[in-house]
Parts: sequence; C-alpha cells; structure tokens
Amino acid sequence: MGKQQKQQKDAGRKLVAQNKKARHDYHLLTTYECGMVLTGTEVKSLRQGRSSLVDGFVQIDGGEVWLHNVHIPEYAQGTWTNHSARRKRKLLMHRDEIDKLESKAGETGHTIVPLALYFKEGRAKVEIALARGKKEYDKRQTLREKQDRRESDRAIAAARRRQRERAAK
Repeated sequence: MGKQQKQQKDAGRKLVAQNKKARHDYHLLTTYECGMVLTGTEVKSLRQGRSSLVDGFVQIDGGEVWLHNVHIPEYAQGTWTNHSARRKRKLLMHRDEIDKLESKAGETGHTIVPLALYFKEGRAKVEIALARGKKEYDKRQTLREKQDRRESDRAIAAARRRQRERAAK
C-alpha cells in the first residue's frame, strides 16, 4: 500500500488501540473492517482512549461474528449500567463476508485476530484479519528484514546529508 493510499485510509480515523503483536506473530492474509455492538459506557470508555486488544480473538458462532477477550475498562463515571470489561461483543459484517471468512477460518492453521480498534466518522470500528500463524524462524526472518531495511535507510539518509553538506560549501 502506497503512502498516499494509507493516508486516505486513515483520514477521519481516530485510533484507540492496536495489536502490534498480531502483525509479529501471524501472516495476515485478508483484512476486514467491522462495526461493533456496544453499550453506552463502552463507547464512553473507548472515547477516553482506553482499551487493549492483546488477548483478543474472533470466533464465528451460528453465522454471527463475536469478538472475545478484548479489554474495554469500565467507565469511571458509570453507575449500575456499567459493562463488564471482557464480555464478548458482536461484530457487524455482511453475510457474504461472514460466509467467506468462516470457510477460510475452518482451514487448518488459520485464525481470525483483531488488529485495530478505532473511531471512523463517529462510529466504533474494529479491523480484523484472517491470519496464519508464523513459525519461529519466520519471526526471526521478519525481524532481520526490518533491521536491514532500517540500516539501509540510515545509510541512505547519511549519504544524502553528506552530499547536501558538500553542496552547501
């Protein structure tokens, strides 16, 4: 995805939480944006920017998509109407997307993980991905590639800096 496409995608998007560990532990095959069924206190707690996706996972049950183990803390000013922090939450998707996701997730080694929780045009959304677990050597290879890319970027930046300094003299 190009830089301009990413900026357009992120426009009007206020990030609440993201799961960086998922990108490290899994090969992401396809991503989906889903709405969420939330209570009022959950929305207020999310607007304060408090949430954690670390242990979260998605399960398809009876043709419905459910988000499990996502921690949205109780709203501080909430009364008896407060929600429980780790309850399962229903995700809103189109039927054809659910069917496609269910058939692919049924294959061995595939799972559905939440990647990001954000507000888009005032509505709470969650980005989920169909993923396949990485082996340990895949994780090391990814880290090595990332480090190599960082080192080459630094070398290029230093060379450009030296070139500008020479031109300025």
